[in-house]
Amino acid sequence: MTRCDVVIRGGTVFDGAGSAPRVADVGVTDGKVVAIGEGLPDGVRTIEAAGKWVMPGMLDVHTHYDAEVLGSPGLGESVRHGVTTVVFGNCSLSTVYADAEDCADMFARVEALPWDAVNAAVKEHKDWDDPKSYAASLAGRPLGANVAALLGHSDIRVAVMGLERAVDGNVEPTAAELDRMRHMLIDALDAGFVGLSTIRSSFSKLEGKRYPTRQLPSTYASWREYAALNEILRQRNRVHQSTPTLTSRLEMARYFAQSAGRFRRPLKTTLIAAADVKADRTTARAAVAAAWLSNKLGGARFRWQHLPVPFEVYADGVDLVVFEEFGSGVAALNIRDVMRRSELLADEGYRRRFRKDLGKRFGPRVWHRNLYDAEIVGCPDAAVIGKSFGQVADERGIHPADALLDLTVAHGSALRWRTVIANDRDDVLDRLQLSPQVQVGFADSGAHLRNMAFYNFGLRLLERVHQRGFMPIEQAVHRLTGELADWYGLDAGQLREGARADITVIDPAGFDGSSAAYAEAPMPGIDVRRMVNRNDRAVAATLVNGHLLYEYGKFAKGFGTDLHAGTFLRAR
Repeated sequence: MTRCDVVIRGGTVFDGAGSAPRVADVGVTDGKVVAIGEGLPDGVRTIEAAGKWVMPGMLDVHTHYDAEVLGSPGLGESVRHGVTTVVFGNCSLSTVYADAEDCADMFARVEALPWDAVNAAVKEHKDWDDPKSYAASLAGRPLGANVAALLGHSDIRVAVMGLERAVDGNVEPTAAELDRMRHMLIDALDAGFVGLSTIRSSFSKLEGKRYPTRQLPSTYASWREYAALNEILRQRNRVHQSTPTLTSRLEMARYFAQSAGRFRRPLKTTLIAAADVKADRTTARAAVAAAWLSNKLGGARFRWQHLPVPFEVYADGVDLVVFEEFGSGVAALNIRDVMRRSELLADEGYRRRFRKDLGKRFGPRVWHRNLYDAEIVGCPDAAVIGKSFGQVADERGIHPADALLDLTVAHGSALRWRTVIANDRDDVLDRLQLSPQVQVGFADSGAHLRNMAFYNFGLRLLERVHQRGFMPIEQAVHRLTGELADWYGLDAGQLREGARADITVIDPAGFDGSSAAYAEAPMPGIDVRRMVNRNDRAVAATLVNGHLLYEYGKFAKGFGTDLHAGTFLRAR
């Protein structure tokens, strides 16, 4: 045979479909897998993979890279972890139609991104005016990973109605405006978008100077508006992704009803999130059971998104999205000026409300609000580092809530602390990852830059499986690759002759437990040190479209600047 561009020699090959692995060579030419077998001659480039796993590149289906991809198209934090395809446009947020200021107002607070960075990225780089030209613009950039997109409902609602009307609960779109939104969605699906994203969560607040206390536009829509758009998705077999108000059973019933397909074509629906929430240990079991009933009895095509690692979050002072779930927390986050916020936090009347909110132990919630389970990891007062707010309170003879507020008033964002909100029990994590009612996702890559880092969620799942053995490795690979690609209708997730050469080579010798360690790194193009996870010994190589982009901590020359590897993947 003709000499291949790349030969991956002697690795344990997983096809992404769940088949048993085999030891073989993989040959790549012109961006395609052209041979899988033994004894292939050396390629122009040969990668020695004996003792390593050769698998399709992983998919990350819940990201918010919409702004980052414009200025830093390599998406290196995903590529370095073996991810070769990302999906953005989640949670009703995309940058297809809305102008730069509207995009910044919508993305900044709910996704904890710098307002100026989002505004500048869209303003500087926007050279499209519809989904087709948006897809072409992305495909023409020096992408590292492949990208696929959902169309954000908040995006089209603002473009049609204007921001003021779109976030007014007393205003519904006119028939002409709803028809325009429908045609925007049709144009996006024609351009290859995988579907539509919406949001109902009350956590989702706007940033900016105009309407900083309002929620995202999608939350103000009626179910009649959703149904009109969902019917298009159902006809085209595309995806509805959403962030629900998990505390409302009626809301959840509506999602299940929309997905149902006993007497019609089902609607592919994926929601965040199936999680073993510390605040309510019944959540995970109830979520999986409800999804099973919906799929089995209602003929739905429903999946929960699931993060396969402990849900550990960090906060600077009170800047953390979970404070949006109770009134006094919202009041603090609504004040963006540091001095004015400190005045509020110091007020005794406010503190009474804050203590009462944190003391509530019943009712639906995400955060456990246990300040004995919140460790201080950074503070100018070195004496409190390594202690919980509860411990500090005991030492000072005050309420734990006052310890948090005192330290925040004194040190502002220099006070840094951490807690685990969900997924802290291995046996429950195992069961969730084995459930066909969930799909592996919800990494929120590209968002919450100072709050969490799950860019390497796939590696951490593989490491857990390797160490705990609760499912076969080939099944874990399938869950991270072929299963997601098939569900979203993307040309990805397979390692077979004729397939795209999007390949990850994993070195299991690098599974040393360091993948969960805290780390920070500068974010390209933005004056922010974002949280990351790094284990450069676990990924031996990442190839996208046959291009070798990354090896053991080093990126290829021209990565993200001149090297065009990834492309815009159109949904089938």
